[in-house]
Parts: sequence; C-alpha cells; structure tokens
Amino acid sequence: MPRRIPRTILDRLRTPRRFPKFLMGASVCVLIAGLLSPLSQAVAADTPVAAANDYCGSQCSDILPAGQNGNATLAEILLNQAFGTQPAHADDQLAPYGNLASGYSALTDAKINEFFRDASFGVPADQVESTLKPAGRTDVTIVRDKKTGVPHITGTTRYGTEFGAGYAAAQDRLWLMDVFRHVGRGGLTPFAGGAPSNQGLEQEFWRHAPYTEADLQAQIDSAVAGNGARGRQALADVRAYLAGINSYIDASDSGRYFPGEYVLTGHKDSVTNAGTIEHFKETDLVALASVIGALFGSGGGGEVNNAVSLLAAQSKYGVEEGTKVWESFRERNDPEAVLTVHNGESFPYATKPATPQGAALPTAGTVTEEPLVHDRTGSAATAKATGTSASATASALSSAKRGMSNALVVSGRSTASGHPIAVFGPQTGYFAPQLLMLQEIQGPGLSARGASFAGLSMYVELGRGQDYAWSATTSGQDIIDTYAVELCQDDTHYLYRGTCTAMEKIEQTNAWKPTTADSTPAGSYRMQVWRTRYGPVTHRATVDGKKVAYTTLRSSFLHEADSIIGFQMLNDPDYVKSPQTFQAAVQHINYTFNWFYADSQHTAYYNSGDNPVRADGVDAEFPVWAQAPYEWRNWTPATNTADYTPASAHPNSIDQDYYISWNNKQAKDYTTAPWGNGSVHRGDLLEDRVRKLVTAGGVTRASLTKAMADAALADLRAEDVLPKLLQVVTSSPVTDTTAAAAVTKLSDWVTAGARRKETAAGSKAYANADAIRLLDAWWPLLVKGEFEPGLGSGLYTAMTANLPVDEAPSAGHGPTGSHAGSSFQYGWWSYVHKDLRAVLGESVQGGLAKPYCGGGSLSACRDILIGTLRTAAGRTTAQVYPGDELCSAGDQWCADSVNQRTLGGIKHGKISWQNRPTYQQVVEFTSHR
Repeated sequence: MPRRIPRTILDRLRTPRRFPKFLMGASVCVLIAGLLSPLSQAVAADTPVAAANDYCGSQCSDILPAGQNGNATLAEILLNQAFGTQPAHADDQLAPYGNLASGYSALTDAKINEFFRDASFGVPADQVESTLKPAGRTDVTIVRDKKTGVPHITGTTRYGTEFGAGYAAAQDRLWLMDVFRHVGRGGLTPFAGGAPSNQGLEQEFWRHAPYTEADLQAQIDSAVAGNGARGRQALADVRAYLAGINSYIDASDSGRYFPGEYVLTGHKDSVTNAGTIEHFKETDLVALASVIGALFGSGGGGEVNNAVSLLAAQSKYGVEEGTKVWESFRERNDPEAVLTVHNGESFPYATKPATPQGAALPTAGTVTEEPLVHDRTGSAATAKATGTSASATASALSSAKRGMSNALVVSGRSTASGHPIAVFGPQTGYFAPQLLMLQEIQGPGLSARGASFAGLSMYVELGRGQDYAWSATTSGQDIIDTYAVELCQDDTHYLYRGTCTAMEKIEQTNAWKPTTADSTPAGSYRMQVWRTRYGPVTHRATVDGKKVAYTTLRSSFLHEADSIIGFQMLNDPDYVKSPQTFQAAVQHINYTFNWFYADSQHTAYYNSGDNPVRADGVDAEFPVWAQAPYEWRNWTPATNTADYTPASAHPNSIDQDYYISWNNKQAKDYTTAPWGNGSVHRGDLLEDRVRKLVTAGGVTRASLTKAMADAALADLRAEDVLPKLLQVVTSSPVTDTTAAAAVTKLSDWVTAGARRKETAAGSKAYANADAIRLLDAWWPLLVKGEFEPGLGSGLYTAMTANLPVDEAPSAGHGPTGSHAGSSFQYGWWSYVHKDLRAVLGESVQGGLAKPYCGGGSLSACRDILIGTLRTAAGRTTAQVYPGDELCSAGDQWCADSVNQRTLGGIKHGKISWQNRPTYQQVVEFTSHR
C-alpha cells in the first residue's frame, strides 16, 4: 500500500463534527435572528468608477474561486453550517471556475467570460453594487461591482489609496489575515485551537522562520534603509495600509459585524461584545510574508536527505558506481527535460563541481532529526499530534517544496491578432476563504488590478497594469544550503571561525483549550530551535568522527520584507513600461519565482531570487563544513547578506516564440533543488500543446485557454508513460485473461486522450473510470516491482525520501495531500520512462546508470509488469479509493475532487478535479502607451 501522509499544511480551521448538531438545537432560529440585528456597514450612493488608462480593450479576464468575500458574521456562519446558505460573493466564482472542466472543448473568445470574469479597469455605472468612503475619508473610495464584489479602490492621495486597500482587505479577509499572522509567529494554536493540523501548521513554519520580535523589526528597518526613496515610500504605504485595516477592526467591532470566528474561538462574546480583536502592526506583515515565502518562494534544502541516499547508493554499489547511480537519479541537468527558456541558452547555477570541496557527509546511521517540540501535555501528547509533528518536520526539511502554478505565453508572431496572449496564474491551493484576494487599486503612483495574498495587499502581486500583465510560478532553484557546524564543549556550542560559540535558543510555549470552533481537548507544548550563525539546527550527526549539528542557511532568511520593492515597482505605471523595465522590477524580488510578462507587443521572462555565490568547489547538493573557505562569497552573518549572482546569470528572455512553465526546469545548466526534472514532467503537458498551437499559428485567447484546460485534466502518467508500459506488456501476446482485459481498458483510455474527465457535466463519474482505477492501483506497484529488486530495499526507500513515487489527484501520500487539485509534480514517471526505453533498446539521453526493470531483460521486465498489473486489477475501487472525511470508500470522483479547505466558518461545495492555477488570468492587450 502507498504510504499515506496526513495533510497538515493549510488544511483545517474548521468546525468539528459536533458543531452542525449544536446548530440544529431548538434555539438556533432565535439565535440567528438576534445576531442579524448588529449595525451594517454604511454604504453611500452608487458611484461608477471610470476606467483609468485601460489598454486591454475588454480582453483581460481573470477568476479566483471560491469568491471575493472571505469574511462572515456569526449569523452568516450559523446559517451556512445549519442550512448551507452562502454569504454574498462568498462562492460566486466557484461554479464558473469549476465549469471549465466540462465546457472548455466548445470555448470561443466570446465565451471566455462565462468561465472567467471581466478584468477591465473600472466599474460601469449599472454594475456598481456599493460605494464606500472608509472612515469618512474624502481621499479614497471603495466601489464594489455587482457580479463579484471585488473592491475597486480609487484614491486622490497615496496615503488614502493605501488606507483604502487596507480597509478593503480587512473587509474581505480579516479572519484569515489574523490566522496567518499567528502562523508566522508560531502561535496559531493559542489563537485558533489545538487541532493536530493547527499544531502541524505552526510547527512547520516556525521551524522555517523562528524569528523574535526584534528580528521582524530589523527586517523592516533593513528594507527601508537599503532602498532609498522607494524604501521610505514602502514604509509609508505599509503604515497607511495598516491604518486602514485597524480602522475596519474598530468599525466592525463597534458595529458588531466582525468575522464570527472571533466568537467561535472565544475571542469575542456574542452577547456582551466583550473581548478584543488585536490591531495589526508592521511586524505582523513580515510574519505573514515569511509564511508565503516558505510556501511558494524558498527553493532548496534537502541536503541531508541527499547525503543519506548517496551513502546508501555507495554502500550498495561502491563509491564510484554508487555515485554514478545516484547522479543518474538526481537528473541535475537532464538533456531530455522540458525547459522554459528553450533556445539553447545556458545559465549555469548550482552545477556539479569538477573537484568537490568541503563536503561534510555524515557517517552512515548517525543522522537524527533535531526535535522541535518538547514538554507535551494533554492533547499535544496524543499519537495523532505526534504523527502530525513528524509530517510537518518531513515537509519542512524536504527539497520537494510546493512548486505550483503554471504559465502559457505566446508571442504575437503566432497569434491571430498579432498581439501576445497569456494564460497564467499561481496554483496556491483551494481554501475557504482563499489565500489570495482580488482588488483594483488606482492612486498616485499606483495602477493595477489582480490578486494579492491576504494581509499583503498594499500592492497587487499578480495581475495587470494599464498596458501589461504579469504572473509567476514557483521556480525552486537552490537558495538554501546545509552546513555542518562542529560541536565544542557540549551539544549547544559550536565552532564559529575557530571560536567555541554558544547557540542561541529561541523558544515559544503554546497552550490551548476547547472552543466552540475546535473541540480539541486542552494541551500545550514548547517549541525550541537552536540558532547558529549558519542558520537553525535541523539535524545532528557524526562526520569524520566529529559530532556536528547540521543547519540550514536560506538567503531570504532575515530578508522577508525585501521583496516589497519589486511589487511596488510592478504597480507603478511610471516604472513598468516595457519588458526590460518589468525584468528590472522583478529583480528586486528575493524569493524564488519564474516571472512572466505580456503587453500588446512583447513578452518576457525572468527568474528571481537571491542566488548566493558559493565558494569554488562547493556542491550545493550536500552538506558542507561550516568553515570560512566554504561560506558564501562575502557572507556577513549578522545581516545574512552575501554576493548574489548577477541578473544576467538568471534565466531570462524577451520575445521567445512561446513560454511554458509548470515548475519545470528553467533553462539548460540551471539546476533546481527538487528532484524529478527528467524526460517526463508535468511541464510536458503544456509544452506539447502550446508547441502544436504555435506551429499551426493563429493562436487565440480561446485556443490557448483550451490548451491549458485540456492539460488540467490530463493524467501525466497515462499520457506520457503508459504507452511505453503497454509497449513492453504487449511485446509478446498477452494470454492471461485478467491482464489482457486490463490492457484493453488502458489502451482505450490512452486512445481517448488519457484524461480524468466526467462523462458529462455534473455526472460525478469518469469516462474510462476502470482504466483510471487500474492505473492508480498499478503505478505504485509497478514502480516498486521495477526498481526495488535492483536498488535493494534500503536504497529504494532512501530514494523515495528524495522524490515521492506518485502524486495522483486522489493520493493522500503526495506532498500536496488529497483534494488539493495540484497533481503530478513529484513522481517517478521519468525514471520509469527512461528505464523502459532502455529495456526496449531505444535511444535514451541522460539515462539511468543501469537498467532496472527485469535487470534489463525485456521478457523479465514484461513478467514484472504483468504480475503487478494482475495485482492491481484485483484491487477494488474501495481499496484504491479508501475514503476520508469528505468521501465514502469507492467514490472515485469524490476522491479526486477539489475541496475548498476551511480556514474559517464557511464551507463550500466540491468541484470536479482540475490541475490548474487557483487565480488565473487570460490577457491580450490591444494597444500600448
């Protein structure tokens, strides 16, 4: 059976199973009626918002499920829990988003806004739903449209504009913002409850960024001091934004329309209104930024796991041969990998050094993880809680980061109109309320519409300007290194440049008690991290007979606030006027992202991140000694600054014929930290479709969107690997009736397009359902049968720690867990593909060091595949899809379905599986300034 890891990241702030029963008591209607009496927010007369210099010609669209409104009063929560009613604009973008899966085949340009929403600037007079001058200010107006309730913020002063942005953010996401400032500070459980998933959430992120209040403030001071006038403007913008947030807190508190979760978690009293909603402060935004950076923009890590698997390979095969085997699985620079910059340009980074220096590989069997949690009491000491902690640790220390998001961008040379077209967006998961929120912001030096992470929306982070649009995907290049600090005196002292130095202990004690929202019994624990100049301690081991602690040093550590300057530039119409100025703007973003740009004439790409310049001979794949010769070039420990590779060394391009990205390899010779960039990657699903469109020419918004939507339903294994599996199986006649029937079903599915698609809209049943069941059951069996005999169980297990075997939509054992949409990023599809081609005698570039399936014998390989296929055919639907808290056993469609994971009191319905961005734009500008 595949190993199931419980999803612990961003998966729950929900009411317990007993909560709906509580709501059905006899007094529920009286209770709700009483709660409907608080004062509503004052709304002025409807006023249209004029479009400000919009060059998109009504050809910009976007979508962000479930809906714009992420706040709900207590009455609205109770109504939702009892009767399923939704607050206004809470889920009105979910249906059009979900309907694309069944409707894309008939898509035309005229029908795009049936599945997306018009993203033009402004609000026509007949579409104004409400107009508000927050706090009675005369220098800013918030207009919301009828269709989606998106805030369109227009200010006559910079301060007023940002005040309005903060006020609107709090209107739409106050509870979520509060949750994540507590996550960033490692204090979620005392705030929201001790559910094991909450424990795992705070543990993972606090391990990543164990900051003190002084650390958070120092990052603000550094970002301001180092960026001149723009730094000072950023600080002023933040302060105005915070003033807007806090103004809404005060208004909603006195008017009693604040989010109902504050009552359900015990922070406010529903009768007396006693209790406090804490104001936000500058350092809260840094804590928030650290969470988002950890989730989506911090590539690297995993060096200790790499070392363990290398030692396992060397133990089995010997040092020389074992190293070759390890390198072949690592695929640092695989010649068959799909590339974003695809014209042969080379951007060497983190490549294998000719003569490695400073490696600090552990003695086999001595590695232990550094414990984070201590002194558990009550519910923190349960088996479920400790299991959640283990999963959080594994996720935090892995190089398999949540690399999500995709982009399809086509040059005007291949479009029907002659203007570039882009379909792109971030794949940030599905939550209720959503992590992202939409807004339009127009004011002095600001002109943009799009999405921002809640609590960081002083600027649009992904969206469009007056005559250009931009988006990002997670890139994952390595900005995290592992150092081995030699211990001295005891386990909490280490040698720093020859001096025995005390580690710094950072700790936090969290305690919780049951609330209406979370019935988890009382409990507590203490989180403890030892920090060194080389970063927090993650493991202990012995190296060359010396006791060491392994630490992780991240280039963005102590620099979570630095990226604000890049986002400020992206929103400034006087700064971004061309692909070159776009690239200059995103160079100021120190997180690891791929950035894409389109205007009416040009397209562009740039890979951002502070890539440290490593010492000569240092191999970024493995731990190195914490000694001066192996430190980053010109590294200053006190500020964690160093030399970084110049902009020209980052993969970049202007006006390439097309760009695709689905967290694949960026360019030739540019090594990414996660494993799995080989001959089969989910980026190939986009590459094959977009290349075909570009070759034919005449690309339209509809045809590019259809390519994305078709890839979103494709099973990568079935489209790109299953044909080779069937070729081996049918290399001789299949006489076994069970295997023959399975082969027929799988072959028919491949012929039909290898999609996981409903038979009809809303049927909640897949076409080729049994073939899908077969492959879901067969894949983990065939991978193990193909590779474990040759690798041996020890090395096979070590390799699966570097790269999970599978990430099917229904798999609870992949890095993203179940019901998350995003699928097929991490898996052994490239290994299977290369190995089978070698067994078949086909040409393989960058092949594995030796054949594995059947030891290289076609007949023996065929026997393994048929044997595992027979076993898979015997697995029932209930065994393959065992059910969970959302789905009954055997419900295949439900097992795959996308669920908006509750982070508050409002629940939404499930939608059919799609593997696509959460927030997505479809843009084609018609003119330019």
